[in-house]
Amino acid sequence: MPDAASLNDALRAAGAVFGAAVGGDQALHFGDAAAEYDALAKAAGLVDLSARTRIELSGEDRAAFLHNLCTNEIRKLPPGAGCEAFLADARGHVLFHVFVVCRPESLLVETMPGDEARLLAHLDRYLIREKVTLAARSQETSELLVAGPNAAEILARLASVALPEPRLGSAEIDLAGCQALVVRTELIGAGGFLVIGDRADGERLWRALHAAGARPCGFEALETARIEAGFPWYGIDISDKNLPQEVGRDELAISFVKGCYLGQETVARIDALGHVNKLLVGVKFAGDGAPTAGAELKAAEQTVGEVASACYSPRFQAPLALAYVRRGHNEPGARLESSFGAAEVVKLPGA
Repeated sequence: MPDAASLNDALRAAGAVFGAAVGGDQALHFGDAAAEYDALAKAAGLVDLSARTRIELSGEDRAAFLHNLCTNEIRKLPPGAGCEAFLADARGHVLFHVFVVCRPESLLVETMPGDEARLLAHLDRYLIREKVTLAARSQETSELLVAGPNAAEILARLASVALPEPRLGSAEIDLAGCQALVVRTELIGAGGFLVIGDRADGERLWRALHAAGARPCGFEALETARIEAGFPWYGIDISDKNLPQEVGRDELAISFVKGCYLGQETVARIDALGHVNKLLVGVKFAGDGAPTAGAELKAAEQTVGEVASACYSPRFQAPLALAYVRRGHNEPGARLESSFGAAEVVKLPGA
């Protein structure tokens, strides 16, 4: 039976060059990272995200239990809907940034690679008498990202039913003879889908999507696309030193009317104050080289920000970063200085 090794073999046969990336050894590129970026931006790209963390919650108390641990509304999610959320500690500091997908009999929580044990331990810590079962699904399932303007058309040709329409909406679909959970995502902007299936079906799903016209893409192209989209990675752009509102995803990941949850007092206090002291924003640089993580951003010779992640952006024809910048200097158009050249805060789709 095909397994994870078979999918990696298929990637290598398609020209994948593996190396260290988010979550360990990943396909970095397939020989032409620039063309792969173009596929994600202008056509349809195919990225293996099987290393990401997937945990399933089942049992009649699952929605109420997760609702009490995260920043977004969970109890009102109907099957087929989903949301983005933060899980925080009692002080309101971010521990996880997740997608929550509501299935008929369970909730699927999807997040960064390597976080399975940590997330399971966090959830289990607060599980007392609730009727909830936690199940690790990362090793049992594969996950593929199909993204770009042509992604929906490619998937529709292979799918047995209509694709989900809302952001993080999902549908159980027969895809190329395999059962898969298809989730609409804006990981790198509009026009993306996560295809989650049994680990044994990963290679078959990948080959079918590739044959239908999705170009294999590596993490180098994905990194550029997700920075341009303003989508943060936990562990790179977000850490347990951050408060939820600092990440700048309030409308997508935080409900301010849902009531009590772990860390809610801090979130509510910041909301009442009306602002945070720093915010994750896009910053475009005038120099040629992308800045390094941790690079300082200054205004009037005072440090007002720090780079989290960066790339060279084909969209902006300039180096581009996600950076935390202090209030008063983080509005689009604000001018900054750095050792990598003059910089300007720019508006990104998700930042």
